[in-house]
Amino acid sequence: MTDRYVLRAQRWVDVDAGEVRSPAVVVVEGNRIVAVDPETPPTAATEIDLGDVTLLPGLMDMEVNLLIGGPETPTGLPTPMHGVQDDPVYRTLRGTLNARTTLMAGFTTVRNLGLMVKTGGYLLDVALGRAIDNGWVEGPRIVCAGHAIAPTGGHLEPTMFQKLAPQIMPLSVEEGIANGVSEVRKAVRYQIKYGAGLIKISASGGIMSHSTAAGAQQYSDEELAAIVDEAHRAGLRVAAHAHGDAAIRACVRAGVDCIEHGSLASDETIQMMIDHGTFLVPTSYLSEGLDVSKAHPALQAKAAEIFPIARRTLSKAIAAGVKIACGTDAPAIPHGANHKELWALVDRGMTPMQAIRAATVTSAELIDVDDRGRLAPGLLADIIAVSGNPAEDISALGDVRFVMKDGRVFRND
Repeated sequence: MTDRYVLRAQRWVDVDAGEVRSPAVVVVEGNRIVAVDPETPPTAATEIDLGDVTLLPGLMDMEVNLLIGGPETPTGLPTPMHGVQDDPVYRTLRGTLNARTTLMAGFTTVRNLGLMVKTGGYLLDVALGRAIDNGWVEGPRIVCAGHAIAPTGGHLEPTMFQKLAPQIMPLSVEEGIANGVSEVRKAVRYQIKYGAGLIKISASGGIMSHSTAAGAQQYSDEELAAIVDEAHRAGLRVAAHAHGDAAIRACVRAGVDCIEHGSLASDETIQMMIDHGTFLVPTSYLSEGLDVSKAHPALQAKAAEIFPIARRTLSKAIAAGVKIACGTDAPAIPHGANHKELWALVDRGMTPMQAIRAATVTSAELIDVDDRGRLAPGLLADIIAVSGNPAEDISALGDVRFVMKDGRVFRND
């Protein structure tokens, strides 16, 4: 027999109308919403009265790395974000805990944007996503990027985070390290073969790595075009780590679908993104939430220079009308603190309702799905409840009381 629920609450967020409506009655049957505020709710159903809370569609985080960072060790200290001693099995087991933490924070769909570790070519996020889909472990739906594709010495090459000596950690095309048109095509095809749902690339230098300057373009125009061609012919979208203005422009010209960070984009490049319909996932809370106190002094200096510019750039992008989706880059901020990115979006100029849209309908558009992101009949029953009214105070999203994914209740405090 299919489970049927009637959820009652004080309020619900109508994302399409940009309004908070009261009261809330949502009817769920199986894994779908079948009615919102019906005149006569069904009587043959399990009724859950959640009280003075606000119902929202499950939130989405468009940049996480569930296989690294968190959870705390028995000593109370977080596990290293890039521990080279971790084998693929250990990483995957840790990923199950990070996935559950993310789900309990109200995020029911995520993009896992590429491992920055050596795994022998295994796409660990694909395996984790399958385990979640099978119901073996609890977590959000995962759109998996497998291995991020980066050039030798690029930001997302694992050896560049710790500046390892030659031959300490040899890396292969199957692990995403690719140079030249033929190799980047092979790297994309490998990710697709083993289950990637999108392609993540490193197009510019980074802040927390000993690669080139954060703004430097790392893949040539020809390599970028080849990557996009391979992905798009297979029906996959491409997300590019890119801080630098020249790298962002090159990505937009090549047809990259989404820019991650976009810290140094000029006004002209922002307009170019609008003209091409390019998404931006700014990961802006990093500038407050990333602990750089133990980083190498050179990396601390890059952060001190780039983060204030990135905040101003995001404000300009919001004002101009760039399509902005929510993404945290967790565990650069802790898994489970994903809601703080919405605070950052509001701080940089969005209204709370615009920030909620960034984490719902805009994120759904980015991953090219129309079955979630709203509370509406026919859509997936991904529903959360938070205390207070997030349209008035976005920090209410940090107090999640109820989580339903796919019609199954995972949390009811």
